[in-house]
This record gives sequence, C-alpha cells and structure tokens, in this order.
Amino acid sequence: MTSAVLERPRPEQSPGDRPAGEAPQSDQVFVTLTVADQLCGVPVLGVRDVLGPQTITRIPLAPPEIAGSLNLRGRIVTAIDLRCRLKLPPPPAGAARMSVVAEQGGDLYALLVDQVSEVLSLPASAFERNPPTLPPNWAAYSAGIYRLQERLLVVLDVGRLLTLSQDV
Repeated sequence: MTSAVLERPRPEQSPGDRPAGEAPQSDQVFVTLTVADQLCGVPVLGVRDVLGPQTITRIPLAPPEIAGSLNLRGRIVTAIDLRCRLKLPPPPAGAARMSVVAEQGGDLYALLVDQVSEVLSLPASAFERNPPTLPPNWAAYSAGIYRLQERLLVVLDVGRLLTLSQDV
C-alpha cells in the first residue's frame, strides 16, 4: 500500500533573495493523485486523510457517482468515485483504490482515486488556467493546471467535485 507523507511547505525566500521590486511568490502545496492515468492535485490544506483500500457499503438509490459509504474512526464518510464523476471508464477489475478524505459543510467525503502519490510544492507563478484542449469532463472540475517536466497536473476543485447536483 502506498502512503502519502504530508511535507511542510518550503519557507518563503528572504527579502534579500529576490530582485528589488519583485513581490514574494508563495508556493501552492498539493497532494498528488492519479485518476485514469491523469496526474491530479488537491490542495493539501483541504485533505483530512489519505486511506488505503477500504470496505465500501453501497447506498441503495444513490446516484452512480456515489460509490457508497465507509467508516472512518466512527464517522460515516460518503465515498465518491472520481472515475464515474469525471465520466471515465471504470478501473480494471480487482484494482485496489485509495481515498482522499476532504471535508465540506461539516461532512466528510472520500474521493476514490487510483493512486495517491506525493506532496508537491509548486510556485504560484507557474499556475495556469485550463487550456482549451482540456476535455470538458475534466475542465468542469478543474481549477487550473501546472505543466510539470513530463506531465500535466490538473488541479481539482474539490468543492465542485462534491456538488452532486451539478450535471456536466
């Protein structure tokens, strides 16, 4: 099982380390995860827990993107299948999935993902708006992107993901 270690963000540069007149740039810190081979990021401050494979109890008559519920230290957590939410094909049969737990309106939600990787600290200046080539199913739930050396990191908007009445 892969576990994510939450790292502290790097300290800001001291005023003497940047050119005169340049405003300080803050880093954005993300828990990185994979959904259908796409690298994604969720702001670390919005993440309550990262869980390995869990037993999920199906909820009758729930929308398809609701995988069910799980028990996290005595609290009921609604599990949302990000593949289904993003209109992607289901994972391979028997694939172990992980959960990123976030809180919204006092309730806990587990975002089911294929894998949780690492914590990345990225400069705010490198953040970009969604490119026009980003598929609509991703763009609807993306806050923007970062172009990494070898991959594109899609920053997920957790608030939009958890708004289940939204139809894309």
